Amino acid sequence: MPVMLRPAERRDAAELAVLIDIASHSFATWLWYGGVLRGESETAMEHGRSRMRDDQQQGGWRDAVIAEIGGDVAGLAVGYRLDETVATAPSDHPALEPLLVLQRPLAGHWFVDSLAVYRRHRRYGIGRELMEDQIARSGGGPVSLITESYNDAAQALYGSLGFAEAARCEAVPLYDNSKKHEWVLMTRNAA
Repeated sequence: MPVMLRPAERRDAAELAVLIDIASHSFATWLWYGGVLRGESETAMEHGRSRMRDDQQQGGWRDAVIAEIGGDVAGLAVGYRLDETVATAPSDHPALEPLLVLQRPLAGHWFVDSLAVYRRHRRYGIGRELMEDQIARSGGGPVSLITESYNDAAQALYGSLGFAEAARCEAVPLYDNSKKHEWVLMTRNAA
């Protein structure tokens, strides 16, 4: 069955939250739990859905592209151009600092914030199609993303599309039993 890519709509917010959490290996729900602690929502996922519905949220529904197969959501990519404010973006938590260190020199880059495909839809080239779409959206400029050092499948996909490792930073563990890893910045230079 062919894959159809479409711009996300505000009504896709719950699906976006689930897929972004998959893309981040639950780092997103860990971040969104802050909304629960502040009394803004009942659960982390509810807070994530609210953030995805926000019309002004960078990385929200307006920046997302959904992949569908036969009308079923199969995956998503979220991307946007980083502006000069990235150089001075404050860190709200020590776990975010390594990510910001990697992003700060990327003003002007198209940044792929999230890429996820549901497990049942993997191995059909959907991730590749979503990444090719993000590369096209860059307008020929540099494209960057950050992934985990242990995510060999993702790094292989990005490498096959012309991305190369540009830098690494050690990740701050979220929990005592968190998997130790580094954040890996990968960049594809301008076409």
